[in-house]
Amino acid sequence: MTAISELDTPAVLIDIDRVEANLKRAQDFADGHGLKLRPHIKTHKLPRFAKRAIELGAVGITVQKLGEAEVMADAGITDMLLTFNIIGAAKLARLKALNERVTIRVVADSGECVAGLADTFAGSARPLGVLVECDTGMGRCGVQTPAAALALARTIMASPGLEFHGLMTYPAAGKYKAAAAWLAEAKTLFDAAGIAMPVITTGGTPDIWHADEAGVATEYRPGTYIYMDRSQVAAGAASYDDCALTVLATVVSHPTSGRAIIDAGSKALTSDLLGLVGHGYIPAYPEAKIVGLSEEHGTLDVSAYADGGPKIGEQIAIIPNHCCPVTNLFDRVHLVRGGELVETVAVVARGRVD
Repeated sequence: MTAISELDTPAVLIDIDRVEANLKRAQDFADGHGLKLRPHIKTHKLPRFAKRAIELGAVGITVQKLGEAEVMADAGITDMLLTFNIIGAAKLARLKALNERVTIRVVADSGECVAGLADTFAGSARPLGVLVECDTGMGRCGVQTPAAALALARTIMASPGLEFHGLMTYPAAGKYKAAAAWLAEAKTLFDAAGIAMPVITTGGTPDIWHADEAGVATEYRPGTYIYMDRSQVAAGAASYDDCALTVLATVVSHPTSGRAIIDAGSKALTSDLLGLVGHGYIPAYPEAKIVGLSEEHGTLDVSAYADGGPKIGEQIAIIPNHCCPVTNLFDRVHLVRGGELVETVAVVARGRVD
């Protein structure tokens, strides 16, 4: 068996015991508060982990792109929510083909989006479930008011081939109370209009342990929770001991006593800062800072260490700021347990951002 120290770097290591603990903790929390869990697979892009979440009690998965959905459908997963507006004939044709294979629902935040869906699914033997995407403070996609959500829901209900399935939001981190109030106002309007909402779905790992304060929401969609990362530690959602994904890198140069260079740059570590200082956390050298990334080089400030810190040839494990884009940078990841390499697997949905 290949030892971790024998792996070519940079490499992604996934601690499968931490993955299992993270999955179980979130599922138990959701079950305990009467919420359905629909995890987002964009963080790991691995059917095996999507299936494990379902085995533990998740009602299905969330995907962001059709490419991800196609990979998961090929792997035998049959219940999905795609949380991205589907625009354009090519994508609509792929969506229709998927809808003939699995249960997939989508979101819309405009009449134009709904019209495209209706043109595609009119006369279809399997109507498409559509949720109204709501902007509850994130400032991204979504209708801007509960009244606009009701109006778009009526449009969906009047459109051939479509079924109104509920409301979807992705709140800004820390704004879960504002999102809950927005959704509650919307539900009041829908109730007054006599329109049932099968699902009200919200999400976000930074506030996952506040999911019980999501008000009228019936479903929660976490993603990063399976691996956790430095940004989630900063948000209070995890500790470093919960972080399952690390990037293994090698020190390749030590030009000065205070500067070391690793073989993990922007093509291995995300350049996302997310309000943090530096590009990752090094558990073995917590005072070291990853102060710069070029494509293949990572620059470490190790001036806090009188002996220069890590030596040339030394391997170091890095907890990235944001694990989700790191997943999409590697063709394969290495599953580890107790410091031993268990298996190397292909990230089958890697690059499927279409």
